[in-house]
Amino acid sequence: MLLRLPTSVQEAQECLAEGAVPIGGATLVWATWQRDGFPELAMSLSKLPEANLLEPERVGGAVVLHRIDGRVPDVLRLAAGGVGTGAVRRAATVGGNIVGSTLRCLLPAALVLDARATVLEPEGVRETDLAEIVAKRPVLLALSWRTPVACAYRKLPAEAGGPPPLVVAAAVHAEHGGDTLRIAVRDGYDVLSGVVPYGDGAEDALGALRATDLGDAPPEAWHTVRAQLDELNASRSAS
Repeated sequence: MLLRLPTSVQEAQECLAEGAVPIGGATLVWATWQRDGFPELAMSLSKLPEANLLEPERVGGAVVLHRIDGRVPDVLRLAAGGVGTGAVRRAATVGGNIVGSTLRCLLPAALVLDARATVLEPEGVRETDLAEIVAKRPVLLALSWRTPVACAYRKLPAEAGGPPPLVVAAAVHAEHGGDTLRIAVRDGYDVLSGVVPYGDGAEDALGALRATDLGDAPPEAWHTVRAQLDELNASRSAS
């Protein structure tokens, strides 16, 4: 297998045009390649500056998870810190987790941040939404978002070897017409989300959220959502 390490967007586009397979941190594909055979040409964005940015409102797709720190909102920092072991977090990348993983541990956090994705294609670079990222699995160059007013994240305990742990992420954004509340729940391998206006009443927000896709979330998720609304209210009051 020939591994290319492009240092410019143009060079990365040329690699894709030549059929290079993006590998991220290779934590998800290595065992499959050992079993089924390695591709002739692969590509890592680990040397591409645009894919390695780590800023308060942007993170590159090649950023390894253990680098994600207090520069980004807590909901994303906590999600990254809860992925696998320390060894996994030192190798796994943002792009590999959201695009290549079936668990998509960072997806709930990205959804509540209302993140946009910058993707790399042979024809160029463009921006898209997370729905396309999940459905089409393009090469993720970066995620960007607006800093929320408040956010919260919880990953519930789960038995080793059992179903994926339940995850609940929440964020409040200031909009022109008032605050907006976004909640995302990972239940098994599915991620449900809801967006509602957010005033001062947690009960009103809960009622509105039940009318979204989150209505199908399990009861334990709703207990966590209710606790997070109290946490968000406290954060808004303190800011």
